[in-house]
Amino acid sequence: MKAKLIYNLNNPDDRMAHLRAIKSLDMASALFEITTNLKKRIENRFENIDNTNNDVFDGIDAAFEEIYNVIKDNDIDIDELIN
Repeated sequence: MKAKLIYNLNNPDDRMAHLRAIKSLDMASALFEITTNLKKRIENRFENIDNTNNDVFDGIDAAFEEIYNVIKDNDIDIDELIN
C-alpha cells in the first residue's frame, strides 16, 4: 500500500500541515524520551544533591527544564508548529 500526501506550500494552512508531517518523527522521538527516560533523569538529579533545601517547585522547574531540553535536542520549534 502507498499513500501520497500533497501540499500546496503557497497556502499557509497546507504549509503548516506539511511542516507538522515532516517533524512528526522528531516529535515522536521527543515524546518517547519524555515518557521513558525523563523521570529517571530527574530522580538521579535530585538523589545526588542535598534534598533538605529543595521544595516541590524545584522538582517542577527541573522537569520543565528537562522537557525543554528534549524538545530543543529534537529540533522542535513549537511556535513554528502551532502558529
